[in-house]
Amino acid sequence: MSRAVAGGQRALWLSLLRLVLCLSQEPLRDMEALETESGVFNPQSVLSDMQFNVVNSYRGPGNNDSRGNRELPILLWWSSGLFPHFPNDTERIDCAHSSCLATRNRRVQLHRRTTAIIFYGTDFRAYEAPLPRLPHQSWALFHEESPMNNYLLSHAPAIRLFNYSATFRRESDYPLTLQWLPSLEYLLHPPAVSLDVKNRWRRAGLAPVLYMQSHCDVPSDRDRYIRELMKYIKVDSYGKCLNNMPLPEQLEDTGTATGEDSQFMSFVARYKFHLALENGLCPDYITEKLWRPLHLGCVPVYRGSPSVSDWLPNAHSAVLVDDFPSPQALANFLQELDADDVQYTRYLEYKAPGGLANALLQDALQRREWGVGDMSKPNYLNGFECFVCDQENRRLDSERDRRRDPLDARVRAPAPPPRTASNNHMGCPLPSPGYGHLEEIPSDDSWLQMWPQDYWQSLDQAEALESLILRNESDPARLWHHIQELAVRRAGQH
Repeated sequence: MSRAVAGGQRALWLSLLRLVLCLSQEPLRDMEALETESGVFNPQSVLSDMQFNVVNSYRGPGNNDSRGNRELPILLWWSSGLFPHFPNDTERIDCAHSSCLATRNRRVQLHRRTTAIIFYGTDFRAYEAPLPRLPHQSWALFHEESPMNNYLLSHAPAIRLFNYSATFRRESDYPLTLQWLPSLEYLLHPPAVSLDVKNRWRRAGLAPVLYMQSHCDVPSDRDRYIRELMKYIKVDSYGKCLNNMPLPEQLEDTGTATGEDSQFMSFVARYKFHLALENGLCPDYITEKLWRPLHLGCVPVYRGSPSVSDWLPNAHSAVLVDDFPSPQALANFLQELDADDVQYTRYLEYKAPGGLANALLQDALQRREWGVGDMSKPNYLNGFECFVCDQENRRLDSERDRRRDPLDARVRAPAPPPRTASNNHMGCPLPSPGYGHLEEIPSDDSWLQMWPQDYWQSLDQAEALESLILRNESDPARLWHHIQELAVRRAGQH
């Protein structure tokens, strides 16, 4: 959908946004009054009643930080529901090279020692951003989830507001690309069900292809493609989307899938092919939809990250949907593999000794600083927190050196340029139809009405937030005024 076509829907969205903001202003003012009375906006003294506990965590060999808590920079986790410490609201963290205080208590937002704010991407909303943006504070973005959770971050005006990033993109500062892959051994695990047993299930009437999905209306529009594929090959579809088969009663609890329950894994391992279509299409966004069938010894039929080939165990371990000109062509290929045990077995060679040939994959798993279920490494939340801590301490040390002796510091170590995230840290493309051409989709189609509009509306919000920050605005509720200004300016250019 072009921006011009989406104009009418955008006008309706602006009206709704204005209504929401107007309705919410009175409670906000009441809250501000209450907080002012309780001293929340007395930023230089709020630490006096906050206790920062020392975490008995690993201290890196390069950490000789002997400062007390009152001297350490503060990292504020802005998303209250995401704070990688329990049970306290505040902690001292001792990282590889330096130490910081970490808190989720927003009372320290304006404090001079609060040098970085860490945001969780799914919860980041333009109309809730901490304004004004203080010049001494860095912004850090943690976003490991689907691009569909927040298309705001797929646009340059929004992503470049952040100084540090941890996303599924390999170009981010702290890449989380392989977050769903626990280890190399997970891939090399022997097939859960042998090919002979799979073939017996096929002769008993099991379809060659499994589809299991309960999240149906998604940006990748995967159901539209699979609906067409089903015309040419038998697919057993469980879950809410395109359902044609009931799950066994003991597997109806969705927790059996997310937790990789042994009964659930044995059930899905019987299938020769798994339809593995991500809910959003973006470089390096790869989930358990790919890794789980590879673990079980089933062949994933994959659509998602356009760069997925960079991460596969070898060149013959998955069938890529986009390699085929049509669903019918894909169905014909799957039927050929289903009938040819020798060719099918080639897709499982990565499990044999020496079969895993991807040096990039092996190196990335070995080098990553965080672990999945590995107690010898931090989880990626704590890992990114320490990355930000060490980066902020380096920045503060550099600034301190320049204040002490500006000329000598410039000669000795030129000031590093400010870190800024860019589109390749998070940017994802405009959602497109899963099958067919955009012009062929009826105007009342639910996907068409939802995801292209969400993408363009997110761009409007991103541009408006950037405008708020450049103008040093302190009221995020003025977001809709800036969106209106941008819309009027854009209309005048046509």
